[in-house]
Amino acid sequence: AHNEDLTTRETCKAGFSEDDYTALISQNILEGEKLLQVKFSSCVGTKGTQYETNSVDFKVGADGTVFATRELQVPSEQVAFTVTAWDSQTAERWDAVVRLLVAQTSSLHSGHKPQKGKKIVALDPSPPPKDTLLPWPRHQNADGLRRRKRDWVIPPINVPENSRGPFPQQLVRIRSDKDNDIPIRYSITGVGADQPPMEVFSIDSMSGRMYVTRPMDREEHASYHLRAHAVDMNGNKVENPIDLYIYVIDMNDNRPEFINQVYNGSVDEGSKPGTYVMTVTANDADDSTTANGMVRYRIVTQTPQSPSQNMFTINSETGDIVTVAAGLDREKVQQYTVIVQATDMEGNLNYGLSNTATAIITVTDVNDNPPEFTASTFAGEVPENRVETVVANLTVMDRDQPHSPNWNAVYRIISGDPSGHFSVRTDPVTNEGMVTVVKAVDYELNRAFMLTVMVSNQAPLASGIQMSFQSTAGVTISVMDINEAPYFPSNHKLIRLEEGVPPGTVLTTFSAVDPDRFMQQAVRYSKLSDPANWLHINTTNGQITTAAVLDRESLYTKNNVYEATFLAADNGIPPASGTGTLQIYLIDINDNAPELLPKEAQICEKPNLNAINITAADADIDPNIGPYVFELPFVPAAVRKNWTITRLNGDYAQLSLRILYLEAGMYDVPIIVTDSGNPPLSNTSIIKVKVCPCDDNGDCTTIGAVAAAGLGTGAIVAILICILILLTMVLLFVMWMKRREKERHTKQLLIDPEDDVRDNILKYDEEGGGEEDQDYDLSQLQQPEAMGHVPSKAPGVRRVDERPVGAEPQYPVRPMVPHPGDIGDFINEGLRAADNDPTAPPYDSLLVFDYEGSGSTAGSVSSLNSSSSGDQDYDYLNDWGPRFKKLADMYGGGEED
Repeated sequence: AHNEDLTTRETCKAGFSEDDYTALISQNILEGEKLLQVKFSSCVGTKGTQYETNSVDFKVGADGTVFATRELQVPSEQVAFTVTAWDSQTAERWDAVVRLLVAQTSSLHSGHKPQKGKKIVALDPSPPPKDTLLPWPRHQNADGLRRRKRDWVIPPINVPENSRGPFPQQLVRIRSDKDNDIPIRYSITGVGADQPPMEVFSIDSMSGRMYVTRPMDREEHASYHLRAHAVDMNGNKVENPIDLYIYVIDMNDNRPEFINQVYNGSVDEGSKPGTYVMTVTANDADDSTTANGMVRYRIVTQTPQSPSQNMFTINSETGDIVTVAAGLDREKVQQYTVIVQATDMEGNLNYGLSNTATAIITVTDVNDNPPEFTASTFAGEVPENRVETVVANLTVMDRDQPHSPNWNAVYRIISGDPSGHFSVRTDPVTNEGMVTVVKAVDYELNRAFMLTVMVSNQAPLASGIQMSFQSTAGVTISVMDINEAPYFPSNHKLIRLEEGVPPGTVLTTFSAVDPDRFMQQAVRYSKLSDPANWLHINTTNGQITTAAVLDRESLYTKNNVYEATFLAADNGIPPASGTGTLQIYLIDINDNAPELLPKEAQICEKPNLNAINITAADADIDPNIGPYVFELPFVPAAVRKNWTITRLNGDYAQLSLRILYLEAGMYDVPIIVTDSGNPPLSNTSIIKVKVCPCDDNGDCTTIGAVAAAGLGTGAIVAILICILILLTMVLLFVMWMKRREKERHTKQLLIDPEDDVRDNILKYDEEGGGEEDQDYDLSQLQQPEAMGHVPSKAPGVRRVDERPVGAEPQYPVRPMVPHPGDIGDFINEGLRAADNDPTAPPYDSLLVFDYEGSGSTAGSVSSLNSSSSGDQDYDYLNDWGPRFKKLADMYGGGEED
């Protein structure tokens, strides 16, 4: 198969099937009408083959069909042009000549046979019947004529529409010259035959006679394209299909139809002749290329016929309506009704069909009438001090169309109001001019106004129209006097005054003015707002005096200014009043001592680690504030001994420790602060300083902060007093035990009941301050119950102050006293609390105090004399404040003396 394909390609020669194509055509050719078909072979198929011609009237389709590009009439007997085929892939080109011959007989009408002597186109040597077409040429043998490889093109067949028959009506007979040799069967296909509309045309298959079966309607189908086929009795094609074109001849069977029954147009009044108004259009379904479809227009009637019966004319071909006469005036005639007639057959009323439509022409308004006042003068009145009040209405007349720019009035004051007190506004409904007060008038200055007002339209006047003398009018406006309120000429009056002036001081006179110069009225004054009640105003002359001391630092003063409002009222009918504001700027004096800031602080118990920044706050302002002077008082002496102040700048200083160590606690440090006023004021302020242990960064440790701030001063003093009493009792009890030990070998331990002073000890939480309190008798702490059994002690019973008989333990066992006294209860409860509390402070570790042995945790006490306690330095008690004064006098007073 491959070899065969190669052989075919080698033997194939690309090109047109004919060098010269000839076809028979009619003289009139329609646009798109197919004339013939050229055949071209490129040996590889038709894909990629394109056609072109050197004629602008004929083109070649992709299938080789030659057709007309437009409707044309062939002027000569033939047309020749070149058809070029070229391959878009190889760019090769081939040419062929196409000749179109004009047929001598172009139509065969039904019922009309061809005239004698006219030859029907045929190649048969013997002439065929006169109504017979031979579309297929005879094939000559080699001895005859040269064979043509083409078919004849049959000229179009024209059929008139609306034929009355009888039907079927023969159109033409088609036959092939082969029917002399073999029987031929003829058929037709296409729209009107086997495609809708069906069976409009039919053909006798044996004779080839073609018929039309019913009347034709050109407006439904103007032409038909059929194909004629010739086959043998077995259905084999004996001839190529031939194209048959059937054209329906138009008849004047349709009237012109207007697009609209009513047309609306407009034209300006006063328009010149020849002004375009509108266009009316009518369409005729008949052939527009013939008289049947050529429509002409004319005006039948015009209503009203004023000022002329022929105000308009119409273009007979285009339907354009234009003015033909002058005198259009909307104020006289606002609308015209024109009846327009359209007739076909080029307007021939005898043969043509006609139809009518209505054209409504509206005369539009132009501003050809200036507005005019209905009166030459107008009057009105206005109260003084009133605004947005209508004082007069101006009426005008305008004959133009209402509520249009040609009618809308615009008013303008041209004289009599130099200060602009009035304006004239237009009422949109009535078109009246409303004279309105826009700026208050004063009776004392102007008692009347004479205005001149001019009126015009929003739209300018039409060309050639002048303004009327009635477009200007005068307006007289009278001003009415009313009672006006007094006013303060210097409202928001400001005065300057030092604060602290005594009551009764005259500040100023705050008086008002009554604008009613033509009325004799008295003005009375009163206070309207005096927040601090510092001022008093004279009711008749407005003199203001102080009723209290003015304080710049008061809450009623804002930005050094105190503000009060006063009322001035006249005695008119009705009374009128006005308000005025007095502002008093208070000049500061140094009447406020500075206050120390902050009130509380904390510092480390060792110096040079940190310091406290202190400053001061003063209610006064500059120059009665800083720079401040900070200093420590000389009394008490401990303040300057423990603390020091270092100046940083005019407003700040630093408070720090002077001594090397100060025990943790709360301290009240007095500081004297002095401002820079003239004269300066001083104030002694107390700063509460928390002294606490600090870490390496200078911050209070957690334990130190609790120790310093956990208890108040009273609680700390009470705890210290209890500890001192407890230690004193222990020391006295130990001394008493030693004394009893010595006396046991010399005499019995006897106590005179008269010398028993234990019941006389009423208070044990106070310290005395004299020398008589330096010696203590520890025997008074002896248990009363034990003392009662001393003389007759039973065997085996030991006193609480006796040495144990057995071996002494390292830590003596606490004896269980049956009925201890009040002091014993206090001590035992403390011991129990200490035994059960693992976090108890170290001073609660003194658990044994009723006996001092070799293993006592209390150590050795050499003497019970508090004044001879010797080596301990108790001077620091003087720095603990007044609460430790008694202890300081007992233990530290000796050295100071």
